Amino acid sequence: MTVLVVTGTGTEIGKTVVTAAVAAACRDRAVAVLKPAQTGLAPGEPGDAAEVVRLAGGHVTAVELARFPDPLAPDTAARRAGLPPVRPYEIAEAAGKLAAEHDLVLIEGAGGLLVRFDEEGATLADAARLLAAPVVVVTPAGLGTLNTTALTAEALRARGLECLGVVVGSMPAQPDLAARCNLEDLPVVADAPLLGVVPAGAGALAPADFRSRAESWLTAWLGGNRPAG
Repeated sequence: MTVLVVTGTGTEIGKTVVTAAVAAACRDRAVAVLKPAQTGLAPGEPGDAAEVVRLAGGHVTAVELARFPDPLAPDTAARRAGLPPVRPYEIAEAAGKLAAEHDLVLIEGAGGLLVRFDEEGATLADAARLLAAPVVVVTPAGLGTLNTTALTAEALRARGLECLGVVVGSMPAQPDLAARCNLEDLPVVADAPLLGVVPAGAGALAPADFRSRAESWLTAWLGGNRPAG
């Protein structure tokens, strides 16, 4: 596995922290993280790719293809900024170049799988298809996550894309009944394994602590040692 796409069932659900955890767990490999479109930040502010490097370590190369100041979907943000959008072929080309020099390339999307990147309706799924890359779906822990996870997995299958598995992006320290049950139900509705459970607040850990704990959150498929199932 050279290129892995990290998407989610929505925004602000832990995609960046999950991406950082995978990068940290693969610290014995040369890793690159590619953020096709960073929205909601001004020039010079640290973005998601930089946050992955901060948490995961210096073995990670960060690449950001475009930045748009408004905190909106990439297509809308690019249009409002009067800037060209990011096209799927540009994402695929950038990932291909990084893959030639790195053992693993992690592509972190913006929002959910089908968020529009350009005026033609291209999405992260189109870039994944060009790369023939497997996709990890990051999802919330609690009530409502089963439906959005099932919809995302169905969208992947409809496009001939592999859903490698599901990762819970932020598991409460004291999960409620829904969150506890969802650990068993998520792989059923996704028809793909549960590949990890990242605790809430993981992104606020000191980087050294984050790196030492990352493997325990992920199964072997993502470089960790968490028991499967």
